[in-house]
Amino acid sequence: MSSNMMLQKMVLLIISFLVVTWIIISQNSTKFWSTLNLSISLYHWNTSTKSPPFPKTPVSPLKPPTDTELRIKAIVEKLDQQIPPRPFAHVNTTTSAAHSTATVLNPRHTYCKGDQLDVLLEAKDYLGRKKQYGGDFLRARMSSPSLEAGAAGKVTDFNNGTYLVSFTLFWEGPVFLSLLLIHPSEGVSALWRARNQGYDKVVFKGKFVNGTSHVFTECGLTLNSSAELCKYLDDRDEEAFYCVKPQHLPCEALTHMTTRNQKISYLTMQEKGLFHRSKVGVEMMTDIKHIDVSRCNKSEKMTAKCQVGIKTPVPGGYTLQGRWITTFCNQIQLNTTKINDCLKGKLIYLLGDSTLRQWIYYLPKVVKTLKLFDLHETGVFKKHVLLDAERHTQIQWKKHSYPFVTLQLYSVIDDDYIPREIDRLPGDKNTAIVISFGQHFRPFPIDVFLRRALGVRKAIERLFLRSPTTKVIIKTENIREMHLDTERFGDFHGYIQYLTMKDIFKDLNVGVIDAWDMTIAYGTNTVHPPDHVIGSQINMFLNYIC
Repeated sequence: MSSNMMLQKMVLLIISFLVVTWIIISQNSTKFWSTLNLSISLYHWNTSTKSPPFPKTPVSPLKPPTDTELRIKAIVEKLDQQIPPRPFAHVNTTTSAAHSTATVLNPRHTYCKGDQLDVLLEAKDYLGRKKQYGGDFLRARMSSPSLEAGAAGKVTDFNNGTYLVSFTLFWEGPVFLSLLLIHPSEGVSALWRARNQGYDKVVFKGKFVNGTSHVFTECGLTLNSSAELCKYLDDRDEEAFYCVKPQHLPCEALTHMTTRNQKISYLTMQEKGLFHRSKVGVEMMTDIKHIDVSRCNKSEKMTAKCQVGIKTPVPGGYTLQGRWITTFCNQIQLNTTKINDCLKGKLIYLLGDSTLRQWIYYLPKVVKTLKLFDLHETGVFKKHVLLDAERHTQIQWKKHSYPFVTLQLYSVIDDDYIPREIDRLPGDKNTAIVISFGQHFRPFPIDVFLRRALGVRKAIERLFLRSPTTKVIIKTENIREMHLDTERFGDFHGYIQYLTMKDIFKDLNVGVIDAWDMTIAYGTNTVHPPDHVIGSQINMFLNYIC
């Protein structure tokens, strides 16, 4: 009897304990879940305020960020630190080219070929006060017009208003020095903020076709629309593009695309004043005349043959008599016969923008046996193929996919992202791939460019697993016109992409054609440089693959 009573008491105690525990949990569960949800929503809010939300397939809020998202976030945070906000109350407190001072360090009457000449720049504002921080967008160049010679200089920012500008004296003769203030640091900060504020600086219009009729609808990397959308998604590479779905037509009916600039700006009126033509690309070395460089019988260092995987310094070369000469590897100037021999049996894929399409137009001028093959497509942005059946040579150019910015209507039927194009190529020792993109990405938040660059890197890694002998060459962006729509297409956006691309691909076994360095040396300042510059780029490419 007593044992039964004891058992009943124990059961009652256990039940009482469970009831109390349940009450405590139920009272605190709301607080617990609201805290959890708050942390999740804040995480996504913080991400979107630093840079606009990534254009990707919607995911569960509990899904952890992907490796690509984490890498993009880390790069953007680093760039945010390097380009901090620089608010200003008046233009007089911004960097002034006229008031800044440039001084040659350890000046001499005569310099020797191969010497380094250093210039100390002290940035000052319009009131003559020394700037206390760096971040000005500067471009250094030396040249000898009579020799058709030029080279980029190297700028070191000490982040306190002083800069060291270094020139390597690659050739003998009279040399003129230049240091341009492209944008003051306050303008740089404004451009960086404006770039990452929205995707709507460019409007896409998609053409949907049904027999002889067609309709255009709004498209974009993101769309703020309540209408039904066509979603063109690449889940693996986290790429996305959207169009408003036309009535009575399937999403697969999309055939062409065109774009136009939206009349929108994220710059204040005060900030816009920094990008007036008179304030962009202003000379800062007006007091420094030319210097004389002599040979001095210095011996030149021997360099190894140019090959993929070799590191490219800045500057990596110079122009002389109109030709590009590399300084980090032994580059051979190829004549028509050697070019023919080099191209024999080669499959060459040019993937990117119209600065690579220039190669397709240039090559038949030099190699007469290369003929354009008619694929029955229309427009300048169609796929271009050069063939030499006798030498078993094929060279193909294909534009990269969205974003591709042009008023001209272009086909998207055969479009794909560069990583997917690379995945289709088996590769071998006679296959070479050249990749170049960036100009069309400038009007959009940096996330878009970074995602594409990281996707291309992964595709190259996959290619090297199945075919390590395939040659891959990265051509960086050209500099372009200074006085254009700076907020959308200015060179500052290109420079950030140039730096990040070099960093993303730095440890891959690829060749680099540093078109940024090259076009500064040539002083072209046009997105499509003339033929002699294209010839130098192609000669560098052929040195890598032959």
